[in-house]
Amino acid sequence: MELQHFSHQHPLLFIVERGNENEKVYCSGCGEMVSAPTFNCVACGFHLHKQCAEAPSELIHPFHRNHSFSLLQSKPNNYKGECVCDFCAKKCENFVYHCSCNLYLHIKCALFSYNIAQKGIAEFRHIARIDPLISTENRPEKLKNAQCFACWKPLLDSVYFSPDCGFYLHVKCAELPSEIKQLFRHPHPLILQFSNQHLSCHICQKPQHRGFVYSCSSLCEFVLHTECATKIDHSFHRKHPLILQLKDEGPPCRICHETKPNQIFYSCSICKFALHIECASQPPIIEDESHPHPFTLFWRHISFICDACGTSGNHVSYICSICCLTVHKKCISLPGTLRHPMHYKHPISHTYFLGQYEMESWECRICHVEDVNSKHGGYCCSVCNYVAHVNCAIEDYNWYETDEFGRVDGSLEDDSALIPYFIVKENKEGENVEATEIKHFSHEHNLVLSKDIDMSDEKYCDGCVLSIFTCYYGCSECGFFLHKSCAELPRKIHIWSDRHPKLHPLTVDSIFQCRYCKYESNGFAYTCNICDYHYCLRCALVSDNPIHEGHEHHLPCHPYKAMCNACGGSLRWPFRCKACNFALHRSCLTLPLTARHKSDEHPYKLTYHDNKNYPESNYCDICEEERNPNLWFYHCAICDNSAHPICALGKYSFFKLGSIYTKGDHPHPLIFVHMVHHHPECHRCGHRCLDLALECRTTGCSYIVHWECIKQI
Repeated sequence: MELQHFSHQHPLLFIVERGNENEKVYCSGCGEMVSAPTFNCVACGFHLHKQCAEAPSELIHPFHRNHSFSLLQSKPNNYKGECVCDFCAKKCENFVYHCSCNLYLHIKCALFSYNIAQKGIAEFRHIARIDPLISTENRPEKLKNAQCFACWKPLLDSVYFSPDCGFYLHVKCAELPSEIKQLFRHPHPLILQFSNQHLSCHICQKPQHRGFVYSCSSLCEFVLHTECATKIDHSFHRKHPLILQLKDEGPPCRICHETKPNQIFYSCSICKFALHIECASQPPIIEDESHPHPFTLFWRHISFICDACGTSGNHVSYICSICCLTVHKKCISLPGTLRHPMHYKHPISHTYFLGQYEMESWECRICHVEDVNSKHGGYCCSVCNYVAHVNCAIEDYNWYETDEFGRVDGSLEDDSALIPYFIVKENKEGENVEATEIKHFSHEHNLVLSKDIDMSDEKYCDGCVLSIFTCYYGCSECGFFLHKSCAELPRKIHIWSDRHPKLHPLTVDSIFQCRYCKYESNGFAYTCNICDYHYCLRCALVSDNPIHEGHEHHLPCHPYKAMCNACGGSLRWPFRCKACNFALHRSCLTLPLTARHKSDEHPYKLTYHDNKNYPESNYCDICEEERNPNLWFYHCAICDNSAHPICALGKYSFFKLGSIYTKGDHPHPLIFVHMVHHHPECHRCGHRCLDLALECRTTGCSYIVHWECIKQI
């Protein structure tokens, strides 16, 4: 018997049995190794399986009724790029069925799916079925990532046919009815179709790239995913089948216990039982990269404490029988490690067994409200004795801005890029090395270390703009000074309370308003370049769990309604000692320990308790108003003067006087001054300059102006 096939110029001879079984020859139609019976052209070495040779040149496919397929020897000539089969997602290198809607199918895929449509499950009567919950031994590695060719869900989510059939296919997908009527009161039947378009399901509103869908036979663009459309038998309700329904109101889902408006759910009207679609389709096995064993779905409605996060659950769970773990489904996908902005020194790691670590305290370092249960899981850094609830760590982590991959930026720079100076001279005493002269990036001249402190000498640090009462580096030529601690600050730091956790650079030579304390300053600041926030050094260096000399314990920051023990004001996010119920505003926490005011020749000291019992002392010596003796105040013990913090600091305590200002429209440099004795008139507003002002020291120029009149913050 001969056949003249369109794909070859010579007649093809039909061969029932091959003569040389050891010779490897391949079918020109499907590309697979030839097995008899075949049609051959011996002279040309051209071979076709009998099924490929007899395939119709035009195919009206039950799964694609709107158009017919044309059989081509290869992809169309005008097709640019690589041609891929929409059924199996593999490259089309041989015969291909092509539809005008740009649907391509291998010849084998087209015929296989055609037979499924015609014969249904009978096509697989001789093929073994495999249950992934039962058969777990000797499973090929490639099956773990395999997807069903019909629904494109993971193959191991459900019972599937042995891959010996040549395709990955769920049994439930082969059993899908070809037509569904009267679903959701839709006026037309829904037909099982194969589509490669991004069609959004009418139920779940999610698109599907390719695979089987139920679509309206009358082309009214009503589409359902197969898993959203059918009646199911569910192990969570074994008495009766569950039918998909759409109702304005219905019973709560038996798994998540939530009721949604206009909800679509699987329901048993006899038992008044309901399951949301997403709750009914839980994967049977989930693997966790951070755990050595897979977690298996446990379809029992029981209460449990999740061993991953330590919180309760009262619905279906996943278990690891080897480790005796019971967890929420959502907790299986917890990140193994987090580069958390609240703890940037080291990553914090998730563990199911917190009890293996010896922590100094089990208090959650993020919420500071409840202790972390060491019998269950959490995030921790064993190096730093840092521990946190899972939900606190994740919720707090999600508050920060992330990159395009959904990650908080955990980048660290080389230490050399963060060093603010290089050493010019140093002094060695044994193993101790001290820099005595440095070149700091913020100043053009070298700075020399000085330990000679004169309390009457009003020197101010150009970094924090506080009085200098400790050793410092200075430039005597320019009057530029830095506390030793300020000079050693890195050029970039992480600020845990900023939503953008990238490294914040140290900026100089700018005038800014601090985001937190709201004081204006011309000192150093750490800056967020994304949102243009500035943080003065006092606020930028506050940790999430600081110590203050006004209280004996740590003061972690956490949400809590309280009254500030320093100023008496109300607050919602205090720095608070839970044991003592002692709380502070951030702005009170960062009050300078000493302050100078023109009303007293001595520095004031921040004082936390007034031990005087007579009411005449409970007045501010600056504003002469009454003050609360239970609140913090500044006090000069030598003169016995006391002052409210706001009076002692004033509005512009964090401007270094004598600094040069070159912006604005005045042709000469201006100097920051605080007029104490002589009060000239402002050239802008005409009022006396009683507060911070800018004065021109150029010979012959008497220009002076209030800072308030020209500031550009």
